[in-house]
Amino acid sequence: MELGLRGRTALVVGASRGLGREIALTLAQEGACVLAVARSETAIHSLVEQMGGDEKGHWGIAADLLPDEAPGELVARITERCPAVDIIVHNLGGTLGIRDPFCALPEWRAMWRLNFEIAVDLNRLLIPPMQLRRWGRVVHISSIAANLSRGSIPYGTVKAALNAYARNLGCTVAPDGVVVSSVMPGAIHDEGGHWDRMLKTQPEMAARYLEQRMAIKRFANPQEIAQFAAFLCSERASFFTGALLPIDGGSY
Repeated sequence: MELGLRGRTALVVGASRGLGREIALTLAQEGACVLAVARSETAIHSLVEQMGGDEKGHWGIAADLLPDEAPGELVARITERCPAVDIIVHNLGGTLGIRDPFCALPEWRAMWRLNFEIAVDLNRLLIPPMQLRRWGRVVHISSIAANLSRGSIPYGTVKAALNAYARNLGCTVAPDGVVVSSVMPGAIHDEGGHWDRMLKTQPEMAARYLEQRMAIKRFANPQEIAQFAAFLCSERASFFTGALLPIDGGSY
């Protein structure tokens, strides 16, 4: 299927490894010009080279987006080189190792900043130009944890807030040709990730999780999620206004 991404500029935040890296590679394969952002300069350089480098229109920025001023500084750097961002994929997030539902407010705020606030700040700066051009795609990588009563309560709560934001923002900007969505992946096995570590250090627990929690009885690989995320970035996804989409292998 032709996704109509050739020549579009896509910003992928949290692109250094795992799902974010795979989404960047998939968008590049579909003809988009990819701007990859993550903290690791080495990982970003490797990704840009794998996508084909500057001569193919791909580039990267190593940046820590946690400081309050960082998203604005990132957008300023982008606009110095790139006249328009057509697509945003927000893949930045994680549990920060916080699992206690009674954790202190600073831990809640750190979770909020990483998983919600950075995306909101970037959208605030980058979506209005999309509205003026009458075209844009914004994909938030949420989590099935937003819907399931298990795992880290702070993480699941903030991802649920992200879903509510994506749903309502999507309805707001839909008349302007901007499609906002949220993807809720289930358990993904990627090298160096949580389930990769569990398979190596606690294989019995990983096997029990698959048996008791996953209808499909296996983990996802990043490419399975990345291909659908790329579809949501495409011309074909014009009717996915505010969509909240689980891709979880039948998690329960």
